[in-house]
Amino acid sequence: MAVYTHIGAEAMAALIAVYEVGDLVSAKGIAEGVSNSNWLIETTGARGFDGKAGGARFILTMYELRIEIGDLPYFLSLLDHLAAHDCPVPRTIHDRDGRLFRRHDGKAIALIEFLPGVSVSEPTVGQARAVGAALARMHLAAADFSGTRANAMGVPEWQRLAGACGQDGLRSIDPLLAALVAREMPVLADRWPDDLPRSVIHADLFPDNVLMLGERVTGLIDFYFACNDLTVYDVAVTHAAWCFADEGRRFRPDLSAALLAGYESLRPLSARERAALPLLARGAAMRFALSRAYDWLNTPPGALVTRKDPMVFARQLAFYADPANASVFG
Repeated sequence: MAVYTHIGAEAMAALIAVYEVGDLVSAKGIAEGVSNSNWLIETTGARGFDGKAGGARFILTMYELRIEIGDLPYFLSLLDHLAAHDCPVPRTIHDRDGRLFRRHDGKAIALIEFLPGVSVSEPTVGQARAVGAALARMHLAAADFSGTRANAMGVPEWQRLAGACGQDGLRSIDPLLAALVAREMPVLADRWPDDLPRSVIHADLFPDNVLMLGERVTGLIDFYFACNDLTVYDVAVTHAAWCFADEGRRFRPDLSAALLAGYESLRPLSARERAALPLLARGAAMRFALSRAYDWLNTPPGALVTRKDPMVFARQLAFYADPANASVFG
């Protein structure tokens, strides 16, 4: 999340007026993230899907980077589908005409429910287990979702990002990053599997995309990288996102074991899926190292956005690539 576009008070009030959520009280920009502009919206009141008075806090998103407008029906309908299957995800707030999203100054915007909870920065074992179970529950609930979308952040995109950054650009961030990309990219491209079970995946389930109250998951959010891909790759992405500390310098075996146990409590992994996890985790680390590197080199001056250090995932890539660490997946 971030704020690239500024909307004045009058324009924001007019935007909110197209939804049956009451009058605008406040709109606060959210600085975290890198892809879209986001605001925390407060209104005088709302009507829920049952017609009763509901909450008065929402998230308004303006889609800025990496989001194809044609993909929005997939993302937003997926939220509604998962919420209807009792997954802890925010519903899309449809406008007065029943539309999932609208346009403002040529850009698409959508309003979604605000869910309670906080994102943890130092997860506990119990929280990691709960997140693993929530991920498996999401995979199972999406089994009958009719939408399909290819993974726009797969191996071909990693190769494009590496080329766009260039060895000189990667080296300007850290020589280790340039060396890792040069060594690992050919291996991943050559060995990436295509014959494992597939499903809808979140593809970006970082701690800041999970809301928790204690050890209970209250919200899975930010589905804007969701797609149909290898189910176990989503486990690898989530493993990379949750199971390290100290900026990727320290692996947390307790969180790893809990996350995997939580996931398998609802959806056991096959032997082939488990065998693929070390390579898929290398790919997950590569994906985020490169997207962060590209953003690091190309974030526009003056944007209200927090750049994220690509070396966190470079260090994790080096960990996953070490054959001595393959046993972390059992």
